[in-house]
Amino acid sequence: MSRLEAKKPPLFISAPLTKDTVCQSLLVLSRIFKSSYGPAGRLKQLHNGVGGCVCTTSQSSALLRHLSVSDPVFRVLTASVHNHVSRFSDCGLFTAILCCSLIENFRSLNVASCTVIKITRHLLSLCMDYLKSEVCGCRVSVDFGSVETLVCLVRSVLTSKPACMLNKTEVEHLTTLVLKAFLFTVPCHVETNAVLGKCVIVPVKGRRVMDSTVLPGLLIETPEIQLGKPLAVKRTGSNMIKTALFCVSMSGDGFNPEEGTIAVHHGISLEMSELNQLLKVGKQLVNDEVGLVVCQKVIHPSLKQYLKENHVMAVDRAGLSLMEPLSRMTGSKPIASIHLLSPGCYGSLKDISIERVASKHFVHLIPEDTVICSLILCNRSETAWDELKRVCETAEHVLQLTMKEPLALLGGGCTETHLASYIRHKSSSLSSSTFKDLGCSQTQYQLVADGFCHSLESVARSLNHDGGEILTDMVYGHCWFVPSGLSSVSNWSDVVSKCGCGINGNTEDLSWRILEGQSCSPVIQVCPKEPSVKVTDFLTLDCFAAKCSGLQVALETASLILDLSYVIEDQN
Repeated sequence: MSRLEAKKPPLFISAPLTKDTVCQSLLVLSRIFKSSYGPAGRLKQLHNGVGGCVCTTSQSSALLRHLSVSDPVFRVLTASVHNHVSRFSDCGLFTAILCCSLIENFRSLNVASCTVIKITRHLLSLCMDYLKSEVCGCRVSVDFGSVETLVCLVRSVLTSKPACMLNKTEVEHLTTLVLKAFLFTVPCHVETNAVLGKCVIVPVKGRRVMDSTVLPGLLIETPEIQLGKPLAVKRTGSNMIKTALFCVSMSGDGFNPEEGTIAVHHGISLEMSELNQLLKVGKQLVNDEVGLVVCQKVIHPSLKQYLKENHVMAVDRAGLSLMEPLSRMTGSKPIASIHLLSPGCYGSLKDISIERVASKHFVHLIPEDTVICSLILCNRSETAWDELKRVCETAEHVLQLTMKEPLALLGGGCTETHLASYIRHKSSSLSSSTFKDLGCSQTQYQLVADGFCHSLESVARSLNHDGGEILTDMVYGHCWFVPSGLSSVSNWSDVVSKCGCGINGNTEDLSWRILEGQSCSPVIQVCPKEPSVKVTDFLTLDCFAAKCSGLQVALETASLILDLSYVIEDQN
């Protein structure tokens, strides 16, 4: 009989945020996120202790995927940020930095956590009401009839990740490609329930970024096809190419022993029986005037040869990821059996060509109406390509979110400092009935509001990694960066030219204050103004939907963590 070990009692940790180890973990986590933030963010190399691939990144999605967080308190934080990123793709570091700063600032206040939570909810409602109002001074409208603002949005995403290793020319080239790819996916004929198409990224590593391009339709890699040979593909009477899409193996080994036992008569070959059925399918495809057969898996060489002799192109090993866009682009219904072909399962294509990119050969499937496109994405190294792929996917998602809600927020730290200025102004003019409804004193409300504003400003400060001063003006509440080594200048107007987002130039007689950690900041008694100019060629913009969600997630997660009284861990 084996010896049984007695169960250990669960470990109770009361008031976890007061423990030194938890505070130290919060500090480390906050430093990781802050040092990765923005175009000048420092790169992180992440790998496990037993080898495996090394990830070099400053992106929140990659950081969260590779970071191992053991503390249960901060697993809540990372899970919340990860969930936000999975839904919006953007503003992950903003959310993480703001959440960490809120916890740091609020836990040191001599205010009950339940009171802090009530006040933060009120502050959040003030922020959201302001951001969604027409008088909001830190947002811009996005006009899809013009590309200027869309270009600014995409460029801001591409330049925010230094691991992509892009120069200015490459940024502009990729900005154009990402925007072009997105516009390909927008249906030309708007229906009641219009659905955007899909952009498929084709990897080409070890090539110049400037070799990247966008093509309508889909590219399927086919190493056996040679360039220069004319394509003899059967066409229908309307000069279209009829297509058949198979999601089942056509290799002739369809009988899987693991699925059960098959009784076979003496002298019957399973392989020949399967091949005969495949050739029967091939004959029906030829009779139905099919010009292209695409198979998710493998096609038997004999079937391939038969189809080729009858001017039917056969492409196999397309992979699962291409099945949905292929079906949508051609109108084909994926065929899941080689024993039953319905005439209604076929689709059509406008044309087929062969493309060569670097040393790879592709079949280029060209549709009649383009809502599916291929972005051939090149970069010099595997590390830079991996980061660039994530960034391009984020940029595409940002454009999709912006199409649903055609607004953008000013970037470069300006939305955070402007919002902090607005909250300081608003919180100084609240009526006594508001404090009564919240069950707090004016002093308590002011303490929490100041902590909230300092947290917003800490996000803006995180953009500076070179030691220069960061200012905010007292008129617009925007963020201004002073180059390092010029902190002793008496007149700030001499050393700053544009605010962080680029919308305001130093053309007015502005007054300034330095953004510093926990220092007492003067309250701006007047509401920060809205800039007179709304769009310039090189604005830094953030996704409206992603940033609003990040603000909510950060506040709600911080409130949840602040409200934790016990952590109970099973020791068994």
